[in-house]
Amino acid sequence: MLSKIVKAACTVAALAVPGMAFAADYPSKPITLIVPYQAGGSVETMGRVFAEELGSALGGKVLVKTQPGAGGKIGTTAASKAGADGYTLLFAPDSTVLWPPIAEDVDYSLDSFTPIARVAMLQMAIVTSKDSGIETYEDLLAASQEGKLSYADQNAISRAFVNYIGKQEGLDWVAVPTKGGGEMVPFLLGGKIDFAWSGGVHNRYLDQMNVVLGMIDAPLQRSPDVPTIQDKFGVAMPAGATIWAPAGLPDDILSQLVEASLTAAGSEAFTSLLNDKLGMPPAAVSGEDLTNALAEIDSGLAKVYETTSQ
Repeated sequence: MLSKIVKAACTVAALAVPGMAFAADYPSKPITLIVPYQAGGSVETMGRVFAEELGSALGGKVLVKTQPGAGGKIGTTAASKAGADGYTLLFAPDSTVLWPPIAEDVDYSLDSFTPIARVAMLQMAIVTSKDSGIETYEDLLAASQEGKLSYADQNAISRAFVNYIGKQEGLDWVAVPTKGGGEMVPFLLGGKIDFAWSGGVHNRYLDQMNVVLGMIDAPLQRSPDVPTIQDKFGVAMPAGATIWAPAGLPDDILSQLVEASLTAAGSEAFTSLLNDKLGMPPAAVSGEDLTNALAEIDSGLAKVYETTSQ
């Protein structure tokens, strides 16, 4: 797996060289940006603004196509099977591409994609409704001792990490699958489940939700005093949101996409969305830095899979 990551990201690094010739006629038609989660969630919200900025940077049009289902695998599989011509891209969390080949039977692997650029850092967390009376992580543990709780997950990796916590705490929770944050929110606020995993959409509902545990390796931007899974258990979910392309793109198109993606990531519209509305740190990572980050993620995911698959 690590060799695959290095090969893919080193290709990006080699192509993102100043002075590299670009394809004069690219793009000559609209580009499709697949978002593998339901409309209304944090990833889809970011994808729509990023698509607008990417189109401006490329001098063309980028259209968002949401393909939710199977925890992101339907849209990701579709992107992996698209032509390697630069006209189909994927906007997805690192975990959506990296986790399924480790833990599930899917029709894609890391070799199916080239990572172009990481453009944001997601703010995954465990959250509850303020009406639930569960305000802290300790409250969640206490409530779990009184009876089996249900929670909303969004994909296999969110379920694995919540199960990882359960194993460490000697608890067993009931997973209720949802297609993304847009579906999770009404489930949680409507009292259909006791708590939820959130990819970041909770930042828009802090007046109605309690954040009880951060699921990344750093304090959450809008809930910095909340403990993290890294603090408690020494593991964390990958937080990167990345632009991916099908493997095998022509060199000139790939380098053009790297440059345009970094430009879009630094645009005022996109960074304002992240900072002011979503509460997510912006990022602009490619080349060797992205290689190293993906290698570290791969190692951590393997550890969690080994624990939760036993």
